[in-house]
Parts: sequence; structure tokens; C-alpha cells
Amino acid sequence: MAPGRRTILVVEDEESITTPLVEALAREGFDATVARTAAESLELAERLQPELVLLDLMLPDGSGFDVLRELRRTSAVPVIVVSARAEEADRVVGLELGADDYVVKPFSAREVAARIRAVLRRVEAEAPASDGIEIGDVRLDLRGRTVTKGGTALELSRKEFDLLALLMREAGAVVTRERLLEDVWETSWFGSTKTLDVHVSGLRKKLGDDPEAPRYLHTLRGVGFRFAGPDELRER
Repeated sequence: MAPGRRTILVVEDEESITTPLVEALAREGFDATVARTAAESLELAERLQPELVLLDLMLPDGSGFDVLRELRRTSAVPVIVVSARAEEADRVVGLELGADDYVVKPFSAREVAARIRAVLRRVEAEAPASDGIEIGDVRLDLRGRTVTKGGTALELSRKEFDLLALLMREAGAVVTRERLLEDVWETSWFGSTKTLDVHVSGLRKKLGDDPEAPRYLHTLRGVGFRFAGPDELRER
């Protein structure tokens, strides 16, 4: 599993669905593990401690509703039900049992990825804020919205802070340009991606990063950006 990537448990027995879905989620920055039965899903949920579960309702050895009941008995992991059952009664039951969202098949992998991010954002917003993130000599205080490097305060704009916070939360993993624009500039953003490059350039200057040989903010051309992982910075 790549460091910094979000872990997703996909509970679905149809390979024609899981194969393209897992590949699409990987492109969106998620590590997905597949469980094909109710029993396997509960075992993997306990062992892997995923950050979110995508749950089909029709499984070979039981109902997804039973899986959801058991998950809610022992865990607060976010759950998105993904099912061909579009009836209002099924939606109501799923949500009342504790599902965080309900997606009807057929669906696009891109829509599911957007739903996953929306649920994770909501869960993170409701959770108590941690003191901050510290990687190398860079410390980001989420409560106070401040950043220091080597103990010296950096003056960041609101978007620069949000951009750095997202990259540092997923340090070591590449975050796609599309996701950065969606999460930092909101899902309604349809403008030029030039603004993202401008903000990354500004962050590099404030961090004292050399764009030709960056220590902190790395570019994967045509894909996105990555904040160096803790091990990388310790080695320098």
C-alpha cells in the first residue's frame, strides 16, 4: 500500500464491476481492496481498518444490510451502499442502518470517487481537529491555520494553506491535479488549471524549495503533485 493513500474496501462479487472500479479508484488516489462475500468483508474490515467501505447489497452469502448492521455494531467507518436496488425503501433502510450515502447502479467510477471524497470530507469536518501535521522541519497547525518552517512562520494565503494541508495529509503520495482543483477550489471549479501552478509556485518560494531540484513539493508532469514523505526528509 502506497504511503498517504486512502484505503477503501470494495464489497462486491461481480468482477466486471470490481476490476474497472479498482483501477479507476487507483487513478483517483485510493488503494482499494476487494471482498467478494459478506464474511470476507467483515474479516477484511477488521484487519485492514479501511477509511471507507463501498458496500453492495446482494452478496453470495448474505445481505449487505446484515454486513452494514455488523459494521455499525463495532465500527464508525464511513459506508457508501452501491446497489442495483433503486427502490426508495432500500435507500431508507440503508441510510437508517447507518450508511453515509447510497449510489444506484449503473454508476460511473468518477462519480463514486467524488462521493467517496465528499463523505470523507464530511467525516473529517465532524471529527475533532488534530493539532497539526509535522513533516521534516515543516509544521502545519490545522486549528490555528498557521505554517512554520524551521520554527519560522510562513505567510500563506487561504488557498495556499488549503493546498499545502491536502498535500501534507497525503505526504508521499501523488495527488492529481483534478483532485487538488476539486478539493481546494471546490467541485464547481471549471476554470484554467493555471491557478494551481501559480499557487504551487508560490508555495515553493515560501518553503525555499528549488523548482529544479525540489525537497518538499515534487511534480509528476501531467498528473499532479506530491509532498515529500517523512522518510525522504529524514534521509536528507
